[in-house]
Amino acid sequence: MRTATTRRTLTTGLLGLALLPAACSGPPKAEAWRDRTCGCCGGWVEHLRAEGFEVEDKVVDAVAPYRQALGTPSDLLSCHAGKIGRYAMEGHVPATAIRRLLKEAPGDIAGLSVPAMPIGVPGMEVAGAEPSAYDVVAFRRDGTWRPWMRFRGLEAV
Repeated sequence: MRTATTRRTLTTGLLGLALLPAACSGPPKAEAWRDRTCGCCGGWVEHLRAEGFEVEDKVVDAVAPYRQALGTPSDLLSCHAGKIGRYAMEGHVPATAIRRLLKEAPGDIAGLSVPAMPIGVPGMEVAGAEPSAYDVVAFRRDGTWRPWMRFRGLEAV
């Protein structure tokens, strides 16, 4: 009788642990660091919120220390930094690219970047202007990077 009770307790506990991530999962959480004088960065924060992310928006005097802590390569810089899960974000990365990263969870990737500020990225929409085609790149801790996804505006191409 004691063995059956122990097995039942163990089985119930393991089942509870297996269900815990699903029960605790909510919207993806993001941190964003942006300069107080930048308007387009707030547009990226709003894009993430509209896409269901929970964003802690941190307006700071200097973004560089956060980029350095995140390990963002200097040739991939844009105008703001972020972190979602264990991944660094640089610039106007669309939610679609972030969701793919979170789903696939490649171990060799440190983060995503949209270098520079192409027209049509989240937060850089310009009324009447054709959105640019641009690449979201995935970078590694050693500073190397590779294309991750290609977009025109918010549409993956």
